[in-house]
Amino acid sequence: MKREFSAGGVVYKKVKGDASRDKILWLVTKSKPSKEYPKDVWRLPKGWLDDSDGGKKPGQLASGIKRASGERIVKVAVKEVAEEGGVGVKVVKRIITDKYFYTNKENEKVMKFVNYFLMEWREDLEEGFGEETEKVEWLIFDKANERLSYARERKVLENAKRIIDNMLS
Repeated sequence: MKREFSAGGVVYKKVKGDASRDKILWLVTKSKPSKEYPKDVWRLPKGWLDDSDGGKKPGQLASGIKRASGERIVKVAVKEVAEEGGVGVKVVKRIITDKYFYTNKENEKVMKFVNYFLMEWREDLEEGFGEETEKVEWLIFDKANERLSYARERKVLENAKRIIDNMLS
């Protein structure tokens, strides 16, 4: 069985709300439809630890041939959030490593690991988001949770919200 390793982030932003209370908004991104993936997918920003073949295949770290350091995993998560979300962030803490199985385009079974980090928004990047993303939105928790296409990512967002709620209480 093949393996894949990715990293990404759950990004939040504090904004002034009613009665001088801060409101928390969450970043969700919509992938740009392609021939291979024509459906609209709302997601959390993430990506392979490295790639090969011009970004078409996972590289040695992403396929588990080489072991990635913790520092490398965090750097990739920040890079993927910048590319797919168009934002600069500060990493707050690790949330979870999500593990699941899927079948790839070659009809091979893949065990996937995604390291997610809670990240605080620092700035919108001048260059914006990259070519894999069609749109980004900042939403309150309920709307962000509703918007995400996959139940697994909704659980990751719920974990991030619990962390924030504990930090603010």
